[in-house]
Amino acid sequence: MLRQLAAVPAKLFSGAFRQQYGALCFRYCNAGSKIEILVITSRERARWVVPKGWPMKGKKPFEAAAIEAWEEAGVRGAVKRKPVGRYTYLKELDDGDVAPCIVDLFQIEVTKIENDFKEQGQRILQWVSPDEAARRVREVELKSLLVEFRPRGQRKSGLG
Repeated sequence: MLRQLAAVPAKLFSGAFRQQYGALCFRYCNAGSKIEILVITSRERARWVVPKGWPMKGKKPFEAAAIEAWEEAGVRGAVKRKPVGRYTYLKELDDGDVAPCIVDLFQIEVTKIENDFKEQGQRILQWVSPDEAARRVREVELKSLLVEFRPRGQRKSGLG
């Protein structure tokens, strides 16, 4: 993928970053003393990622992130309206082209987990420590966000 971009460096510097919204889904465990973060595999390459997707018409960014978490991982919960961070990555498009993306990441404290959701069976889902989540993902900025993540606001759930 980097070789493709090296052939057309203007893509990286033309201001053509595409916006996406992601969900940093977490739950409390060990009687609330620790958290686990949800990581999922991408459909195409089975890389470890967090739920994310494109903006949705008529939806606010945090709402789009919550919808992605539901469709890709079957989780719902209390979502914060302001992003907890932002990271960049290179997305390989269906036509083989590469697009640089900026992902605004929204905290979701998971309060409900379902086994029947849109992309069920297309991804692997795992709950892991923040350190393990950071080890699994590829994007350097996302690694930092996961390691440094501290939930904002009051605890909502009894999951764990």
